[in-house]
Amino acid sequence: MEEALDYINETSYPKIIKRSYGPSNYGGYFVHKVDSADEAVKLFSERRYFPAYIQDFVPMKADIRVMLIGHKPVCAFWRRPPEGEWLTNTSQGGSMDYQAIPEKVLEVAIKASKAAKAEYWACDIAVSHNDEYSILECATAFAAFPYIRDWIGQYLMWQLAPEMFKKPYFPHKNWEELGKIDSSLLRTMRNISFGQASFSTDTGELNPQDKLYALENIQDDLNEEWPSEVWNLQGLHSGDNGLNQFLAKFLEPKPQAELEKTLDLGVEQAQYPTAAIDSDKTEDALNQQQIIEFFTSVKGIGVNLANNVVERFGVAGTLDVLNNHPSRLLEVSNLKQKKLNAIIAAWNTQPSEVE
Repeated sequence: MEEALDYINETSYPKIIKRSYGPSNYGGYFVHKVDSADEAVKLFSERRYFPAYIQDFVPMKADIRVMLIGHKPVCAFWRRPPEGEWLTNTSQGGSMDYQAIPEKVLEVAIKASKAAKAEYWACDIAVSHNDEYSILECATAFAAFPYIRDWIGQYLMWQLAPEMFKKPYFPHKNWEELGKIDSSLLRTMRNISFGQASFSTDTGELNPQDKLYALENIQDDLNEEWPSEVWNLQGLHSGDNGLNQFLAKFLEPKPQAELEKTLDLGVEQAQYPTAAIDSDKTEDALNQQQIIEFFTSVKGIGVNLANNVVERFGVAGTLDVLNNHPSRLLEVSNLKQKKLNAIIAAWNTQPSEVE
């Protein structure tokens, strides 16, 4: 950081500052132009781009990206900044086209790829206001459109197994065909990648084994959709014996624990403390006034809340809740877990008979 600060104070401006790790561009969002040392210091203090990656700002009217495979251009296009701006990225308002790429630009990119001995190469070449060319930067990892990816794949397969694959032919200026495609589609195509082919149909007629789009069986089925031997319950009512069998099979009471598991209370199913409730407390032992008095004796429970409980469950229902399902009290508005714990503790200390 000390070295960066020294350089910032000594160098001339304007300068370009980029993030120095990973893909530094991402559509120009991590590329910044600074016109003074103060701006540079402010940027580094906010963005923390260390180690510092600083370039001279190159004035230009546009730049040209050239992609090469095997030292042969397979794609090239102009990138022009919006009026009054300097960034050429399309995500920042710049435009792109494939028309009339100067031959000299292609020659510069070819010489650079050969000098680097790079089979997969991209050059960004600046075009000055006087139509002079300068290499801004080069890359061996860059975004390429699907056609270019296909050519890259063909070329790599030929390199790795020349006895099985032919070297692909790259016609000069074949990128001009790309220029005939709508630019919005091209931007979408940049996200396409190599992948395994798979069927995707709404009806599945192309791939009957597809689990997501399987064909429905529409053949005639002579069997009953609702078999009588299973669903004919009328026969169970022919006599008392049949009715008793039916009731025993379908209406037998379930254990209390199982009922509580399946009961949808409309509230969060939390684990509430189980109270050891005295079963001798019955409706005969307590009337409504005594229930109200019990609730108001609990810290934090007022008359209104006590009345709300009794109005919701009734006298008998409130007693049943207190004895068997205390967690249902949480159904009452403004009665939370802390108050429930206090109610359970107080109820457990109640005498078994109330005079």
